[in-house]
Amino acid sequence: MTQLHCRAGTLADGSDPVLLTPEDAGWSYAGLRVLRLAAGERRVISTGEFEAFVLPLAGACTVRVDGMAFELTGRDSVFTRVTDFAYVPRDAEVELSTVDGLEVALPMARCGRRLEPKYGPAEQVPIEVRGTGHATRQVTNFGTPGVWDHADKLNACELITPDGNWSSYPPHKHDEASECEVVNEEIYYFRIAGRDGITTSPEGFGFHRTYTPDGALDENVAVRDGDVFLVPHGYHGPCVAAPGYPMYYLNVLAGPAPERSMAFCDDPAHAWVRASWVSEAADPRCPVTSHEGRLG
Repeated sequence: MTQLHCRAGTLADGSDPVLLTPEDAGWSYAGLRVLRLAAGERRVISTGEFEAFVLPLAGACTVRVDGMAFELTGRDSVFTRVTDFAYVPRDAEVELSTVDGLEVALPMARCGRRLEPKYGPAEQVPIEVRGTGHATRQVTNFGTPGVWDHADKLNACELITPDGNWSSYPPHKHDEASECEVVNEEIYYFRIAGRDGITTSPEGFGFHRTYTPDGALDENVAVRDGDVFLVPHGYHGPCVAAPGYPMYYLNVLAGPAPERSMAFCDDPAHAWVRASWVSEAADPRCPVTSHEGRLG
């Protein structure tokens, strides 16, 4: 079986923190690259058969593709602001350049259609507060169906879980075509804040669970800053942020369905939890960020 928990550094490609193709993951569609550019550096990326988002994690950049140029304001950290982004199509040469340095994620999906490049303004990204009590988290829906429909196969969103809270809960799955779910391969890319709650740091940690009811898959792992977890099938959740260490993760989803969807089914053993939220208040620490910066 493909290694599902990839610790920080194990997917590195030179100075770039992550290079994950569908073949590396043992599936067909979803992939992820995380690039690190030094101040003043320019890099040209060939997308091949993949569409992708260009999503700054730290820093600002210029994206040039198909004769267009997009200036991405970016952010200082994934815990400081909702960022703007760009969509880039398959079969493209994409030039990234930065003045002050850049760490950037490229969630990607193998696709058939070639669409036009497009800019995504930060102020148009919807922020959702999901759950209540200790299950409260922020969902930043920058690349989800119904919000961003300019993609062929690629779905992506960001989550911030305040320290001590649970997210991706109740556990859910999307590994078969049914009345409530579609088939999607999913990647979790984790960043963990240190003691200041803003700067990513290797000292913090959280937990992630993926499992099947028959016990054939039963992964319960401690995740740290820069780790990647692959979800080929089965129920996944919760992701738990340890007290003192807020958790961020980027979700990348793609699959064979003709229409993009992130539909899922809860684990019936825990689905009742969702109904209990109506009588409990949300954690006032959420939302954590907006396009204008940190909140609260």
